[in-house]
Amino acid sequence: MEIIVVSGPSGAGKSTVAGILAGSRLSPSVHLHTDDFYAAVKQGFVAPYLPGAKEQNDVVTGVIARAAAGYAAGGYHVVVDGVIGPWYLGAYREAAAAAGVGLVYVVLRPDRETALAWGTERSGHPLTDREILGGIYDGFADLGPYEENVLDSGGLTAQETADAVLARLRSQGAH
Repeated sequence: MEIIVVSGPSGAGKSTVAGILAGSRLSPSVHLHTDDFYAAVKQGFVAPYLPGAKEQNDVVTGVIARAAAGYAAGGYHVVVDGVIGPWYLGAYREAAAAAGVGLVYVVLRPDRETALAWGTERSGHPLTDREILGGIYDGFADLGPYEENVLDSGGLTAQETADAVLARLRSQGAH
């Protein structure tokens, strides 16, 4: 089994695509929504995009990575969705290696205007501020060696994006 990290900027469609993958495309499966792990911090919470959040983000990322590895080691395909830049892949690599499971990293990245439009239109989501969303998007604008992990989801439906992620998994021999 493997951990499938579906990452990208806010508003890229990560949660929807991860839900499709775990809900109907992979079996048995687990969907770990990173926002839920951040919401578990009740006292001392710092919004993860703020400069003072690094220590919190390191802890939460480690917890998510170890939970994902535990599920994968137990025989589940694990789909993790969140704003997980390459700077946090080390925690997932370590957890996957310790559990003896695979790791696949996919970055959904529509063009900037599409991501901002999708991000600001999310009803009920706590983060819809265009300026903050733009800053998060810019963090994914140039991923250097991880550009090969980018999937342009802008012109695709959520179902088509899920299909494209599965095609990548199959081509990498992970599924």
